[in-house]
Amino acid sequence: MIAVVVVRGGALPAGADETVAEAGGRALLIGDGTAAAAADLRAEVRQVEIVEAGPFAPGAWSAGLAARLAREQLVLLPASPDGRDLAPRLAHTLGRPLLAGALEVSAQRAVLARQGGLVAEEHPIAGPAVVTLVPGVRGVEPLPAGYRPPEPGVVTLSPGAAGVHDAEVVEVSPPDPSTMDLAEAPFILAGGAGLGSEEAFRTLEKVAGALGASMGATRVVTDFGWVPFERQIGTTGVAVDPEVYVAFGISGAVQHTSGLGDPEHIIAVNTDPSCPMMAMAEVAIVSDAPAVLTELAARLEA
Repeated sequence: MIAVVVVRGGALPAGADETVAEAGGRALLIGDGTAAAAADLRAEVRQVEIVEAGPFAPGAWSAGLAARLAREQLVLLPASPDGRDLAPRLAHTLGRPLLAGALEVSAQRAVLARQGGLVAEEHPIAGPAVVTLVPGVRGVEPLPAGYRPPEPGVVTLSPGAAGVHDAEVVEVSPPDPSTMDLAEAPFILAGGAGLGSEEAFRTLEKVAGALGASMGATRVVTDFGWVPFERQIGTTGVAVDPEVYVAFGISGAVQHTSGLGDPEHIIAVNTDPSCPMMAMAEVAIVSDAPAVLTELAARLEA
């Protein structure tokens, strides 16, 4: 089993560490800036190979990696945008089934998320396959003391990749935080039932826009219909792993926090100082969340 991770400009995609961990520490990084990205892996790595292949070209890469990956029983990719693009092409080139949206993978089976995460289907694995792993659902064990990653091996694409034509990239637009996939969002402002009204979530949306952040919510809020389902964070919503997570009026039920990943910074605003989210927070503000949000909107002129 090996993880294949697409690298852009030396940056790892969402779910890269989890996918490498799920593959037992074996990884192949392809793209540009792969050596720097390999050094940034937070999963314990046993074997890592790098392919410095330039701009994203899934067709050519699939053809060029076919000979290297043919001997691997399972090929895992993070279900990031690039991973979801490369995976079906690899599956087609290798003549294998694609198991997309996995929550868990082993040599014998894969558990796949279906119906928007409401159903988990178990699929036996009887032969070689390509699998995508949903970011934020598996986590990564802390690196052991004294850990030193192995030196990367350098792999080149096979000559067959030269004859494959890929789509030409005309322009890459920056993501819009208000509409981007929450799984990819680095900065999230989220609200829970403690905000108390749909109007408060319109304020939260404006504040998030003023700060260049994405807006998220808990399941209770989406059940009320105050926020669309795709903004729901948690086990039955989107698994996220932002750099900064700000929680307004969220108590921190396990169904929510289990989909939160491992943010570098958590800020929580709640009237209950002993709730789980406040205990998780780097900065915990004991105050009325709607009032704090209203004041923040005024300060930002949002």
